[in-house]
Amino acid sequence: MPGTRKLGRTSDHRKAMLRAMVTYLLENGKIETTVARAKEVRSMAEKMITIAKTNDLHSKRQVLAYVTKEDVVKKLFDEIAPKYADRNGGYTRVVKIGPRRGDAAEMAIISLVD
Repeated sequence: MPGTRKLGRTSDHRKAMLRAMVTYLLENGKIETTVARAKEVRSMAEKMITIAKTNDLHSKRQVLAYVTKEDVVKKLFDEIAPKYADRNGGYTRVVKIGPRRGDAAEMAIISLVD
């Protein structure tokens, strides 16, 4: 797992949360979350896109082991990865949007770069 942020969760809960957030990011293109979570999601999402750029069976199995929805994996290999074929990293953008109303946690929007 990249990064060393524990995010106040057990390792199983943290892995499941990051898998779900990466899947949602690849499905919809952007997420609003806390800055710490966004930075962790960024590293895993960029790894998934980098793996998907080599379009072979091994890379599909690697991505399917992490991303939770098969249709999102298909979208990743058919639409997202070819869009970044000539780019060496930097597929996502994290933009800070200020504190959350309830607990003043610093919020951010993570999105795929066009």
